[in-house]
Amino acid sequence: MTTAAPTDLTGHRLAGYRLDEMVGRGGMAVVYRAEDLRLGRTVAVKLLAPDLARNDVFRERFARESKIAAAIDHPHIVPVYEAGEADGLLFIAMRYVRGRDLRALLDREGPLSLRQTVRITTQVASALDAAHAHELVHRDVKPGNVLVAEGTDSDHPEHVYLTDFGLTKKSLSLSGLTTVGQFVGTLDYVAPEQINGKPVDGRCDVYSLACVVYEMLSGDPPYRRDDDLAQLWAHLNDEPPRISEQRPQLPAALDAVLVKALAKTPDERYESCLAFVGALRGAEHVAALAVPSPTEMVPQVVESAAVESAAAAPAAAPPAPARDLPLREPPGWARPVYGADG
Repeated sequence: MTTAAPTDLTGHRLAGYRLDEMVGRGGMAVVYRAEDLRLGRTVAVKLLAPDLARNDVFRERFARESKIAAAIDHPHIVPVYEAGEADGLLFIAMRYVRGRDLRALLDREGPLSLRQTVRITTQVASALDAAHAHELVHRDVKPGNVLVAEGTDSDHPEHVYLTDFGLTKKSLSLSGLTTVGQFVGTLDYVAPEQINGKPVDGRCDVYSLACVVYEMLSGDPPYRRDDDLAQLWAHLNDEPPRISEQRPQLPAALDAVLVKALAKTPDERYESCLAFVGALRGAEHVAALAVPSPTEMVPQVVESAAVESAAAAPAAAPPAPARDLPLREPPGWARPVYGADG
């Protein structure tokens, strides 16, 4: 059975929500900025492909695991307000986050500094470990599922949310909705045990998070290849690339940290995402005396499209430490998609 995202329902009312604007679209879902007509608040509503609602196994798993996700109260997990079925569609209503996803940030700015990478990773890791404590594995950690909103002050310039716990993708593979041999996941960040169809636990998310960290620091995920089969083979068999070869100014200690997090077997990885972060922080401490990374850029939601930049330092001056600069929203910068791919 194939699945397809619902048609555009902008302006329609569904389950007490008015769907005001489509803000994300993927192969199996669409996401709207919507108005909660009962409480008068702005929310994000994700609608799944109609075919999914007609599969009893998928529907039952979706309902059960959505309840688990909604029960997790954590500052870096997008809160789920409601999940259910209406007008033949499965839907999830969640907090609408004003900001941009990490995918948009990386596409626009390129590699981030080690300092900013560690800040973002710490928040994502905390969210993942909280989910693991509820026996919920995300299974689809990627930049598009990391929302970056404006922080509270200069010490906390961004507030990160993790969204889309891969409920659709997990349930698809377990409910017979995929064809034989079809892989369900995001190839750039998928753990070897997911490729092999083996049972997964939180260390699967450690691997995917390490792929995201590698991309934040280098500009590309660790195993980018010309075709899907070559990429799957690389995740299963190739040695992890050294980040120091991509960014020589980064401390060599990062190589060992990422190699461990990208180990082919879960037993050889860090036991938790925060343990991985602890190792990253150790490498960051080493980097404090190294050549600083490029200037960081932090998204903020404002009306103007102008971009503020720092004044250039005199040519003879030593490079200044990386620091955050406010980035005003440029035209066409995509909104968070809230896991519209499923």
